[in-house]
Amino acid sequence: MEKYVVATDDNFQELINSDKPVLVDFWAEWCGPCKMIGPIVEELAGDVKGQAIVAKMDVDANSTIPATLGVRSIPTILIFKNGVLKEKFVGGNIPKNQLSQTLLRHV
Repeated sequence: MEKYVVATDDNFQELINSDKPVLVDFWAEWCGPCKMIGPIVEELAGDVKGQAIVAKMDVDANSTIPATLGVRSIPTILIFKNGVLKEKFVGGNIPKNQLSQTLLRHV
C-alpha cells in the first residue's frame, strides 16, 4: 500500500485544503533529479503519517495545476496548509531531515 497520495488536477484543491500540512512533490518519469528525491519523499510519507499528508503529482499526466502554480522546473516540492502555500523547494538535492522539519513545522 502506498503511503503517499497521488495528486491529480481533479483532486488537488480538495487535497491541499486539509487542516494538516500537505507536501506535494511535482515530478515526471523522465526527470533524473525526480528519481533521486522520489524515494526520500516516499520514505517521508511513512514517517509523518497521521501528522501530515505527502502527495506526488506527475506533471506529464496533470498539466493544469502545475501551470496554475507556476511550476516550471521539476522536481518542485510545495507545502500547503489550509489551501495556502507555505513553503517551496526546487531541485532534487534537499535532505530528508530538512523536508521533514519544514513540513512538521506547519503541524
